[in-house]
Amino acid sequence: MPTAGANGLTLAYELHGHPAASPLVLVMGLGMPLVFWPDAFVAGLAAKGFRVVCFDNRDCGHSEKLAGGPRPNLALAIGRSLLRLKVRAPYSLDDMARDVTGLLDALGIARAHVVGVSMGGMIGQVMAARFPDRVTSLTSIMASSGNPRVSRGRPAAMRTLLSRPDPNDIDAVVDHFVAVFGVIGSPGYASDPLQLRSLCERVARRGYYPAGTARQLLAILAAGDRRAELARVRAPTLVIHGTQDPLLPVAAGRDTARHIPGARLLELEGMGHDLPTALLPAVVDAIAQHCRAAEA
Repeated sequence: MPTAGANGLTLAYELHGHPAASPLVLVMGLGMPLVFWPDAFVAGLAAKGFRVVCFDNRDCGHSEKLAGGPRPNLALAIGRSLLRLKVRAPYSLDDMARDVTGLLDALGIARAHVVGVSMGGMIGQVMAARFPDRVTSLTSIMASSGNPRVSRGRPAAMRTLLSRPDPNDIDAVVDHFVAVFGVIGSPGYASDPLQLRSLCERVARRGYYPAGTARQLLAILAAGDRRAELARVRAPTLVIHGTQDPLLPVAAGRDTARHIPGARLLELEGMGHDLPTALLPAVVDAIAQHCRAAEA
């Protein structure tokens, strides 16, 4: 797999679609490598005429890990975040947005459509606010503005997400991911058990790195409320959110769209905090139409 130097780090990436097509970069969520993007989603966007860039965020997958430093105290950080107190983090969402622009630089891409899911949506928001000349359009999927009033997930979803299996036991890691998506997945769209397990195994074999996931979570918590920053976004923006999301309630998507000037909100009935197979064609179509309208 190719790698590139970006923002002082080495990031692993993949390219899909025709080299001359409009560039579109996919930014993945908390702790998940690029292989968690459904194949049909990536292939669908490439078939719509986009040059799709997928990559592993820092501290994840085959990208560079930031080892060392004190072990993150997530319970303390979450508590401070709920009290709206300052949270310290080894790096920020701004740093992760700079990772994306650095990767685009390495690939010779001046501007791209940015599609981010969950934490990746938040990174995309920061990128659009701080580096507007690099973002042709923004699609923010099941993300939030950091507004604490609308960003609290259900306790069961948070507990499952924060549980940690033995990273050296592949079967335990796969079981963990299957359990996570059994809780945060889409109640309106039942997952195929074999397909879900296969996807989770693909993620586990690419490398489960809980220390990196903890640092990424600290970056989210340290960012706090970003509503004022969202007001600076000028890229055409599509916000997609499931009505049954137990991790980031649909109110978070509505709040995000409300604070980005001109943003359009697409609520998907029955969708949780995942991308169910049955909805992929509709999501791909919505993103493609949004991107083409932005280009026009």
